[in-house]
Amino acid sequence: MFPNTMMEEELNLWDFLERAAELFPRKEVVSRLHTGEVHRTSYAEVYRRARRLMGGLRRLGVEVGDRVATLGFNHFRHLEAYFAVPGMGAVLHTANPRLSPKEIAYILNHAEDKVLLFDPQLLPLVETLRPELSTVRHFVVMDEKAPEGYLAYEEVLGEEADPIRVPERAACGMAYTTGTTGLPKGVVYSHRALVLHTLAASLEDGTALSEKDSVLPVVPMFHVNAWCLPYAATLVGAKQVLPGPKLDPASLVELFDGEGVTFTAGVPTVWLALADYLENTGHRLKTLRRLVVGGSAAPRSLVERFERMGIEVRQGYGLTETSPVVVINVIKSYLQGLSFEEKITLKAKTGLPVPLVRLRVADEEGRPVPKDGKTLGEVQLKGPWITGSYYKNEEATRSALTPDGWFRTGDIAVWDEEGYLEIKDRLKDLIKSGGEWISSVDLENILMGHPKVKEAAVVAIPHPRWQERPLAVVVPRGEKPSEEELREHLLKAGFAKWQLPDAFVFVEEIPRTSAGKFLKRALREQYKDLFHDSSEG
Repeated sequence: MFPNTMMEEELNLWDFLERAAELFPRKEVVSRLHTGEVHRTSYAEVYRRARRLMGGLRRLGVEVGDRVATLGFNHFRHLEAYFAVPGMGAVLHTANPRLSPKEIAYILNHAEDKVLLFDPQLLPLVETLRPELSTVRHFVVMDEKAPEGYLAYEEVLGEEADPIRVPERAACGMAYTTGTTGLPKGVVYSHRALVLHTLAASLEDGTALSEKDSVLPVVPMFHVNAWCLPYAATLVGAKQVLPGPKLDPASLVELFDGEGVTFTAGVPTVWLALADYLENTGHRLKTLRRLVVGGSAAPRSLVERFERMGIEVRQGYGLTETSPVVVINVIKSYLQGLSFEEKITLKAKTGLPVPLVRLRVADEEGRPVPKDGKTLGEVQLKGPWITGSYYKNEEATRSALTPDGWFRTGDIAVWDEEGYLEIKDRLKDLIKSGGEWISSVDLENILMGHPKVKEAAVVAIPHPRWQERPLAVVVPRGEKPSEEELREHLLKAGFAKWQLPDAFVFVEEIPRTSAGKFLKRALREQYKDLFHDSSEG
């Protein structure tokens, strides 16, 4: 092999914060704490305090490769941990406080976390967990003070310590899957993976972040690296606005306008509530320009509502196993001549793979299906930030990879001749009726475009004749629509009669996973006998 002349510099997340502190020391990091207080700091101060956190964690016995867990929302102390823990060669394990105590205890024990950092309002949860945790030696409240038997974050901070430059393929973070059947599965990220992921996702045709932006990640920092937005915003030196646990529309609007937010990202649930708030109040956001929606497919109607307000919507797609961003929707330059309606239709698709990600939509034999926008296949991935295994789980690893080494997402999609991906469903959520497939996502998206529908989830229910039939669970927006209205709405959108839900159930709220997705498993269980009962009657 012909030798190159390049320096052998290892990729490391700490370099992002070091750059921000050196070049943008005065840029603000604004946090709204659980008390409602707004806290202001700067990159220079975050850098100093992250070094002090490294010193304090070393004093607690944290060494290279040790796991440090967090149970916390979006605020400056959590941001300091985002850099300090990987910066000292340890592994940041962001645990999800919305999981059940049993699940949280399992993942903290499975990861063998040595230290747990947690928000003060989560103390009751931690007190429940504490007797079940076998490896955590120190419990640190991310606050100025702590009750007896716990350490306060501000007291843990020690003398500034120097970072440790571990090899770029060394672990820097980990997370566990949520909303899946069976026990949560662990994914371990490397410095190399997250550095490359952050760079690629930040490109113009990704999140398009720059130093000029004011970034408010609604996606929580305990959910898949907050889609790497804390790393990306720090990398480019953007102002960060961290909203804490209060994510109702009025609270978000206050921060959006008050802090000059230009970019935000979160799940459809949040944006549906915000769109309703803006339309009901007539308020228009002063500075917000770009909004990324991910976690689950965004209804076409949601995209259109924000675009008509002058806010560009970009869909994103990824999983815990993919760090997470692998697809973002941007309109190609030579498609800019499309009409507004055509652009909305295109934006409602999932999007294009980001650079360095190899993506295929494949049949059961691993062969790519035609790019015709019709033929269904599974989304399969390869790339430098795609997991090649699960942590200490060989059985799950075997089922997650194809024989030729592609990661199986379990998502069913089509792709078109331009390469735009469109997720149709989870493999487990597709409805097979009389041998024909029906997409629950397509039905949901059209239903949520009806003016009397706030939210809708469609699930497969066993049927004595057709194997499965769709059931629509609907949250009305004010006046309840009739079933006939909804069926007519779906027919006008192009669905065939046999694709329409056999029944509609109207509820006040749809159960959700800890990540904000519809908990379809619970709906299937709740209504599993509906069609059998009706057929017998």
